[in-house]
Amino acid sequence: MNVFVTGGTGTIGTAVVAELVAHGHTVTALARSDASADALTAAGARPLRGALDDLDVLRAGASGAEGVVSLAFSRDYGSAEAVERGMAEEAAALAVLGEALVGTDRPLVLVSGTPWVPGRASTEEDPLPTDGPVARRAQTVGDALALAERGVRAVAVRLPRTVHADGNGGFAGLLTDMSRSAGVAGYPGDGTQRWPAVHAADAASLFRLALESAPAGSAWHAVGDEGDQVRDIAAVIGRRLGLPVRSLPEEEFGPFGPIFAMDQPASSARTRQALGWTPTHPSLLEDLELLEP
Repeated sequence: MNVFVTGGTGTIGTAVVAELVAHGHTVTALARSDASADALTAAGARPLRGALDDLDVLRAGASGAEGVVSLAFSRDYGSAEAVERGMAEEAAALAVLGEALVGTDRPLVLVSGTPWVPGRASTEEDPLPTDGPVARRAQTVGDALALAERGVRAVAVRLPRTVHADGNGGFAGLLTDMSRSAGVAGYPGDGTQRWPAVHAADAASLFRLALESAPAGSAWHAVGDEGDQVRDIAAVIGRRLGLPVRSLPEEEFGPFGPIFAMDQPASSARTRQALGWTPTHPSLLEDLELLEP
């Protein structure tokens, strides 16, 4: 399959491109810089120069493909306003990618997040939250999945807050960066809240399976670890970096404070059973042992 990928040089995108190429797919991927283009070429993909807000480039990439995997999202998490801009940019991009596939029955695989449900692990059947700091993404995902009624095999792969590789990535990576800056490995509250996680290579295999065979309008959970307590994550970070570990006020974590404080375990039981997905790579706590002091 000739696949167009956005976000192909990030933590998850790098793994997805490698997975697709290794399984015989031809990949064209969006590249916003010479460095990204070189990385994609080295990975066996064809770079298409442009950024996520270059809507004509996105339209051309999707129109010439037999399937699309949309992974790109702004890396500016410095403020609530920046995150809001990123969500707006993502919504516009997905609208263009989807319209290019209407009536073709070709796949559009998009990235989403696992929902949180009080008192239990969320499942694939649970809806995304329609309130809170990232509610706009739920609307974007819903709009994209609704394209199933217009001849697009739209599928959502829900990622946990931490997609990791070599000890880096996701919320655990943000927590590591904050710990280095603050000189303390901190966590909000009592740290018993749980974060799900997945290794990037395992997530990549699910994106491929969804691209190849998942039915239109479906959503799947790329969850390797159902939920590690945040204080356990912070403990490994503190030990590896030689930093003290303790609870910090939620506001110390900036715009991520409310999300960091949530108990948000997630299950992937249905995904594993229905699509035959089996995570095989290191867990988050194992992977964090690779952190350099």
